[in-house]
Amino acid sequence: MKHIRFSTARRLRAAAAAAVVAPVCLLAVQPTVSQAASVRAGNLYVAPDGSDSAPGTESSPTTLTSAITRIGAGGTIYLRGGTYPYARTVTIPAGNNGTAGSLKHLSAYPGETPVLNFAGMSEDSANRGLALNGSYWHLYGITVERAGDNGIFVGGSNNVIERAVTRFNHDTGLQLSRIASSTPKAQWPSNNLVLSSESHDNADSDGEDADGFAAKLTVGPGNVFRYDVSHHNIDDGWDLYTKDDTGAIGPVTIEDSLSFSNGTLSDGSQASDGDRNGYKLGGSDIAVDHVVRRSIAYRNGKHGFTYNSNPGHMSVSGNVSIDNTERNYNFDGGTSVFRDNVSCRASKGTNDRVIGDADSSNQFWSGTNGSACSSYSGALRWSFASDGRLSVNFG
Repeated sequence: MKHIRFSTARRLRAAAAAAVVAPVCLLAVQPTVSQAASVRAGNLYVAPDGSDSAPGTESSPTTLTSAITRIGAGGTIYLRGGTYPYARTVTIPAGNNGTAGSLKHLSAYPGETPVLNFAGMSEDSANRGLALNGSYWHLYGITVERAGDNGIFVGGSNNVIERAVTRFNHDTGLQLSRIASSTPKAQWPSNNLVLSSESHDNADSDGEDADGFAAKLTVGPGNVFRYDVSHHNIDDGWDLYTKDDTGAIGPVTIEDSLSFSNGTLSDGSQASDGDRNGYKLGGSDIAVDHVVRRSIAYRNGKHGFTYNSNPGHMSVSGNVSIDNTERNYNFDGGTSVFRDNVSCRASKGTNDRVIGDADSSNQFWSGTNGSACSSYSGALRWSFASDGRLSVNFG
């Protein structure tokens, strides 16, 4: 049995551990409820039966929409467990910001699971669930489901979205893109961190748009996905698509993450128009130098990792790709650098295609498995450890 926590490449394990821990210190420490109450009287409490006019105390909770307008920098909105039914978007508007040293927090009450349910929405591109258009926010422990478009939409910058779940939405579960067509490029969402989050069973009626995670079309630099899991979405696990109308996006980093069974929903449903890739890394022959490292693509409906017409100088290292329907690695052009990647199959399959700088540290599929594949046989199991790291087991 192979246990990964996390990096995937054995020879990079020590370096990976150091690399993935340090950036997390950007997060403010999440206080317990008792600590928060004694330190910051400005915290607010929200419950499914709260009222707009209530003070937002534990005994008299307010609503989420009211709390968003009242919370100050450094304060925390605590969401009590339960289902919050909505028929319109809940928006944290542009300009409602924390600061670099004093984030605003929107957090599940410790030990409880708040679910923002947008089943009252119809499928429509305007019907997003939770729209985070402000900056310097930390979202923690929130589930968003059944929105008419994206579950969580991020148009702001310098945010952390941690331990979120987006599921059963009618477009991509969690997407980063500009707020509006008039938003200047200098204000495209940048420096956001999506951490230890899960996105699954997102599906649009056309079956070709709903990915697990996306940073596409109009995003700035510095966006990172770490310890995330995308599975059973109707289209791709990750989508970093670009198009001629808007040009290149900022480089995105995906690390220590898992993408599996995309292209097929949990109930077995499929759509003929879905792309079904694990990690789709571009579009329209526009060069963007993304970083994809120490991540796993497992049994996705098309390619595991695909450049998707991105001719850039990407860094692709320490990844594992297993039994994807077409190629495990599909890079038909560009000057990307490949190091310590592994490709495995339980039976016959299409040979990988890699154009770029690939040395002998890689074990790509060309008809037989390399020696590293003995560590990646058997069923896949995954979980989040108590510290948020992604743990993956094979066997």
